Amino acid sequence: MDAKEFREFGKAAVDFVADYLENIRDYDVLPSVDPGYLLQLLPKDMPETPETWRDILSDIDRVIKPGITHWQSPHMHGYYPTSVSYPSIVGEMLASGFSIIGFSWICSPACTELEVVVMDWLAKFLKLPEHFLHATEGPGGGVIQGSASEAVLVAVLAAREQVVCRVRASHPELSESDIRGKLVAYSSDQSNSCIEKAGVLAAMPIKLLPAGEDLILRGAALRSAIEQDVTAGLIPVICIATLGTTGTCAYDDVDSLATVCEQYNVWLHVDAAYAGGAFALDECSELRRGLERVDSLNFNLHKFMLVNFDCSAMWLRDANKVVDSFNVDRIYLKHKYEGQTQIPDFRHWQIPLGRRFRALKVWITFRTLGAEGLRAHVRKHIELAKKFEVFVLADARFELVAPRALGLVCFRAKGENEITAQLLQRLMERKKIYMVKAEHRGQLFLRFAVCGMDPKPSDIEFAWTEIGTQLTALLAEQEHLAAVGKAGDVTELTQQFGLQLTNGTNEKSQ
Repeated sequence: MDAKEFREFGKAAVDFVADYLENIRDYDVLPSVDPGYLLQLLPKDMPETPETWRDILSDIDRVIKPGITHWQSPHMHGYYPTSVSYPSIVGEMLASGFSIIGFSWICSPACTELEVVVMDWLAKFLKLPEHFLHATEGPGGGVIQGSASEAVLVAVLAAREQVVCRVRASHPELSESDIRGKLVAYSSDQSNSCIEKAGVLAAMPIKLLPAGEDLILRGAALRSAIEQDVTAGLIPVICIATLGTTGTCAYDDVDSLATVCEQYNVWLHVDAAYAGGAFALDECSELRRGLERVDSLNFNLHKFMLVNFDCSAMWLRDANKVVDSFNVDRIYLKHKYEGQTQIPDFRHWQIPLGRRFRALKVWITFRTLGAEGLRAHVRKHIELAKKFEVFVLADARFELVAPRALGLVCFRAKGENEITAQLLQRLMERKKIYMVKAEHRGQLFLRFAVCGMDPKPSDIEFAWTEIGTQLTALLAEQEHLAAVGKAGDVTELTQQFGLQLTNGTNEKSQ
């Protein structure tokens, strides 16, 4: 493919994407394919000779698009939003065109320095403590990781290595393997699965402490667990708090957790993958309480900031603790400016060596939308969730399971869990909207998250009509089956005892 063909293909691809996003409401949010569908449609080997881009683009429409779950559809209400915007798509395209591997400053100065700029922009926008800024004196700063999973793992690994070094210095009689065998970490039983996975990858058990009745983890539960473990000879390493838990978007009590972590010299990380976007809103200022006391935190720009996946912001109070834990220098990685400026080599702040130019799409998106546009986007999600909440509260057949939190509403059909389970099954079979279920203390419920590239009030009305209509049909079916069942029971009894029913009375039975 030469430059001429690239221009043609690229322009056609842009039109294809624009048409797709512009008409995304026309598609069922879930695809109607079975596992293995694509394996039957594509050849078993790559083509021996080149094919034209027109044929390739045609096949994207013919065989790829039918197998896509449409995450940018405003009828997607599962999980949490994974956002995108036209500026972000352009930024991704340009970054792919430059195709740099920005593991150090010399590999592309603009890649590193633009990341420093946009991470400070974002920290100020979210009103984070100043020690997380690159621009302030001190060892703190921000970095773009691929996902919240990576950010959590970086925090867990760095905290682990810091504790190992500290304990070895104070207890030289202990071997490194002895120390590592005693390490333990903590989080809530409401936390994301990536936290438990980080413990597996770090070879360090993470105890999932029971949250309170309100699904919030507080310092008292952490203190009790730490005291028991210290008495048993274990060494506490890190606590991962969550602002916006996966199930109900509950907010752990960061302040009380920080008090315990400070007492026991435990690293405190905050996973604010979803709720972090609300830090920018004055009306949500309570969510920022205690952040000045944490060691690190992460927030997914691909959830609220209209920057496409993957793009997770992570801030460190003392980046040196991560650099010291991860630093592996080889002669081919050195350059003459190394250590001469305050500009970081971000390869020391992450797990992989290579780095994508993610800051470019962030910069373009922020400039195109502005802080005002970003705040308006978060507020729109909140207002649409409030609209859905009103629908739930107005229908006596439903109940809320937890208070609405930002753009998430957790609700269920009243009665046995089976009603909610069957309702979700009907909705998934119809594929008009997509939600996922969750469970707490034996109670099954549905999570309605406001998602999609440009959700509107009419999309919320569409979803509620679909939900209400399907519950009406489900209850009618159950009532009919119950009536048939009762009639069947009467018939069975009649046949068994030879009873004759005449004009609605049964003289023998009486």
